[in-house]
Amino acid sequence: MFEGGGVKGISLAGAVEATEQAGRRFNRVAGTSSGSIIASMLAAGYDGETMSRVIKATSFSSFLKRGTFYNAALVGPALRVLIKKGLYSGEALETWIGTVLRNKGIVTFSDLPKGKLSIIASDITNGRLVVLPDDLKNYGIAPHSFEVAKAVRMSCSIPYFFDPVMLRLSGKAARGKPFREQFVYFVDGGLLSNFPLWLFEEKKDGFADKSLRTPTVGYQLIGKTDPQPHKVTGPFTMLQALVGTMLSAHDERYIETEKFARTVKIPTLGISTTDFHLSSEQSDSLYAAGYEAGTEFFKHWRPKFQS
Repeated sequence: MFEGGGVKGISLAGAVEATEQAGRRFNRVAGTSSGSIIASMLAAGYDGETMSRVIKATSFSSFLKRGTFYNAALVGPALRVLIKKGLYSGEALETWIGTVLRNKGIVTFSDLPKGKLSIIASDITNGRLVVLPDDLKNYGIAPHSFEVAKAVRMSCSIPYFFDPVMLRLSGKAARGKPFREQFVYFVDGGLLSNFPLWLFEEKKDGFADKSLRTPTVGYQLIGKTDPQPHKVTGPFTMLQALVGTMLSAHDERYIETEKFARTVKIPTLGISTTDFHLSSEQSDSLYAAGYEAGTEFFKHWRPKFQS
């Protein structure tokens, strides 16, 4: 299970490479927000080393795309938020991960083994956590034919930063609803659950059955160092600071009080969730932090099976 954290997800790639070097292999994978990028690449067949090369060669600032009209100082971004509900479209991110996955022959969830990949998103229309692709059936959408890249974009749509993803209800889910009520908006999965380590717990009569559970390892981003302050110079930098704080700080007390024996805890070096203009040095430092955390974890971790 890979936690989300915006650009800090670079560190997850380092942790994956350390995991594989420790002789561990991934069976089923899941992710929230940037964690969904890592999970989808693993499900598609990328190994840690190749994944790391792809991610480190990617300019995350290239995801910040919007039309020329919306780049006009102050007025442009304001209009875009009012009209589109986000500062940036998110289409560039979807196109990028779509290309990365197609290079491995993956387009829809039908191209993956059933249950191989789960992605967390937040349905803000109905106020519920959504696990993709399985929960799509509740919206009248066939899970197997849904594009993996679209699911990743849904999970990565940081509120107000990227446009929410809108889906239209179909079949029984849409029946009897007025046209305007047939549309549902989805945003970053971290809004409701940034680290659902429970996702792969086997259920028996409604309860977790430990005798059936295979070892599940979580990869969690933690603030071991003091976070860098946000520079607020106007309404949109304030919005960026607000969203970044919301998505990164809400788990910190939980992280410090709950000591998971099966969680790789990765320090994020005080880097902001929405700092898409990372320097190459910062990117390398995040990757190294993930690699070191993964290496240290698997030196001592031993999976416990129950008979």
